[in-house]
Amino acid sequence: MRLRHPDGSTVHVAYCTNVHPAESLEGVLGQLARFGEPVREALGVDRLGLGLWLARDVATALVEDPVQVVRLRRELAARGLEVVTLNAFPYRGFHDPVVKRKVYVPDWTTHDRLRYTLDCASVLAGLLPEDAARGSVSTLPLAWRTDWDPAKAAEARNRLGELAEGLSKLAASSGRTIRVALEPEPGCVVETIGQACEEFAALDHDWLGVCLDVCHLAVQFEDPAEALASLESAGLPVVKTQASCALHVEDPASAREELAAFHEERFLHQTRERGGGSCDDLDEALAGLPGEDAWRVHFHLPLHADPEPPLASTSGVLNATLEALFGGERAVTDHVEVETYTWQVLPEDRRPQGDAGLVAGLAAELAWTRDRLVALGLEDLSR
Repeated sequence: MRLRHPDGSTVHVAYCTNVHPAESLEGVLGQLARFGEPVREALGVDRLGLGLWLARDVATALVEDPVQVVRLRRELAARGLEVVTLNAFPYRGFHDPVVKRKVYVPDWTTHDRLRYTLDCASVLAGLLPEDAARGSVSTLPLAWRTDWDPAKAAEARNRLGELAEGLSKLAASSGRTIRVALEPEPGCVVETIGQACEEFAALDHDWLGVCLDVCHLAVQFEDPAEALASLESAGLPVVKTQASCALHVEDPASAREELAAFHEERFLHQTRERGGGSCDDLDEALAGLPGEDAWRVHFHLPLHADPEPPLASTSGVLNATLEALFGGERAVTDHVEVETYTWQVLPEDRRPQGDAGLVAGLAAELAWTRDRLVALGLEDLSR
């Protein structure tokens, strides 16, 4: 979907296809008919944005055969779909039975991560609509925090310098601007916006910036307005924001059974207690955190549907973030990606029923996001 901010800029809204377990080119093409087009039709819009996740093997296939990029672009257009952003955080295997910390491998000390990200940027340059101002690719915030040392930090800086150089060369050869957004996440080397301002200060901000994932911001109990003020002061652009909600519970000591229903074996669910205390997964928190104050859990909840009390969603943080991003005289970013990849690992009574259920859920999240942006004064251009 496209909306126009009062400053005249176009704001692109998409949903992230990492919710779908396709790791081949044919699988990605199949998603467009099975989910992308039906979501667009459910919304009643002429054009819908997808935040494509292209696993390593898919990106390789597209880079090695440019004809397939043309094929993908045509298939998108035929179904009323467009792509201005890619999610290149997961490398592959994002729907394996157990993912957990594997999602952070390879990290930014490696040439594998560099090559994959540049390949994704190259593919995106071939998919961007002609009238899109720029493209964006989101990626992990360096690495998982354990075993990080100055030598690895130096290697990561080298890779990111090579990344900026590669993006500059891509712009010169393709005529398209693609920027990469590093995404602070609990448990990683860069968890918070404050850390991002320190770690990413020396990056080339023409090409590299931040992906503001609102679930992650909420889990760390960060204030949206303060976070954005810090980024502006540091000169770090918000290349992209991911509209997402975390799980919140005000009194975890009395809600352990309800919380336990959200523990599952595929994804990591980092948990933070307000005022201090942290665990790298929800089961560890249930066993080890005191529960004397509120918890927030890294579990991406559907934007439009709060869980039953005593559990809650951080949708208030998302509303405040959208207001800080778009409620002023200028739009702080122009790419919004709804990223709820956890539909199939929700407690069983909350999971969507079949393809139709997932399509309805994704459409409801996008409608929720669109309505919030329209309420902030943006004009819906999608109908």
